[in-house]
Amino acid sequence: MSELTFSQPERRSFLVPGLIALVVLAAGIGIFAMINPYRVPTVTVTHAAVDAEHTVFASDSKLVGSKPTAQDDLYVVTNVHIDNRLKIPITVDDITGAITATGDAEATATAIQKSDLANLFVVFPKLVPLAGPPLLRETIIQPGAQLDGMVILHYALAQADWDQRKSASVTIDFYHQDSVTAPIPKT
Repeated sequence: MSELTFSQPERRSFLVPGLIALVVLAAGIGIFAMINPYRVPTVTVTHAAVDAEHTVFASDSKLVGSKPTAQDDLYVVTNVHIDNRLKIPITVDDITGAITATGDAEATATAIQKSDLANLFVVFPKLVPLAGPPLLRETIIQPGAQLDGMVILHYALAQADWDQRKSASVTIDFYHQDSVTAPIPKT
């Protein structure tokens, strides 16, 4: 009978094979990202301007203690750039915005429709110099093409709430594609 020994062979370091596996995995992910036909389009906010309006509604009431009411309106004019990196055309479905205030209160808004822009510019003429060609719903962006457009978001907020916000963003929904959200930078 052979003699019993408890010696073990010298252990090998798995550092080199592990590093090789990581490099191969990273290269595979990089190649997949370059040829992946299901990439999402990129959306960036190139410029944002704000028009804060404070409207006081006079009361014709004869009641004692009746006071006029007031309303704060904040219009965020945002220029959006969309780059279609897909190999298929994409169509804009909806455009929305979100803001998170300092107390974690959230407000959302749908972009003002093209048919409402003319009336908005009559009521609030300070928006006219801030405006540009609008980004319209149902716009088709061809593969490899880019599109720039203006989006106006309306919030029932005061200027101070906008200035002290935690975050704000614009979300573009596409038909048959994932939504893309771009932050609105603080200026």
